[in-house]
Amino acid sequence: MTIDLYYWPTPNGWKVSIMLEETGTPYNLIPVDITAGNQFEPEFIKISPNNKMPAIFDPDGPDGNPFSLFESGAILLYLAEKTGRFIPNYFDLRDRYTVIQWLMFQMGGVGPMLGQAHHFRQYAPEEIPYAIERYTNEASRLYRVLDKQLSDQEYVAGHYSIADMAIYPWIVPYERQGQDLADYPHLKRWFDAISSREAVRRGLALLKDSKVQKLDEQAKENLFGSRQFQK
Repeated sequence: MTIDLYYWPTPNGWKVSIMLEETGTPYNLIPVDITAGNQFEPEFIKISPNNKMPAIFDPDGPDGNPFSLFESGAILLYLAEKTGRFIPNYFDLRDRYTVIQWLMFQMGGVGPMLGQAHHFRQYAPEEIPYAIERYTNEASRLYRVLDKQLSDQEYVAGHYSIADMAIYPWIVPYERQGQDLADYPHLKRWFDAISSREAVRRGLALLKDSKVQKLDEQAKENLFGSRQFQK
């Protein structure tokens, strides 16, 4: 049965679109324009209480019952287990938890820190040198961690997995994070290899032309303003 994907073309959205394309899972694309405030619509809040996309609704969830899920990392784990792909099974716990640890590395480090670097370098209403330096340096550190991890293996957790699908979209806007992939040769090799995958290209292409390149004040308010904190 077809999964509903609530999506906008951002790194977190790309994680799930790439996974759906890689597994060939049928899905129905439901745009959630976060610059227009669609994430605050009551119907979406029922699926994603934290008013963040992506989210999914699976009419054929666990035990055959409908199931909705938010948080991109949780969605990747769910789809990996549902399809039996891109994560080792429970009979290979060592490799399974190697994938999970790198997925958590993305969720706890790569996403938040690179997101902050991106924000303070691109969108902050005033230039804050301390914040720019702090998060750009942390982005550099995380890039070095990945470069070292990839120095002796093809993919982050050994074999291509949801860990790669989680991390890769956050490397796509590397220039906006103040990074140059030429400084990280092993990471660049990995990045180029994943960029060449047809499923990845399809996942990145979804709603590509809908993404706003320059945010107006209302879009900034919807993304970063006080409305984010309203009950």
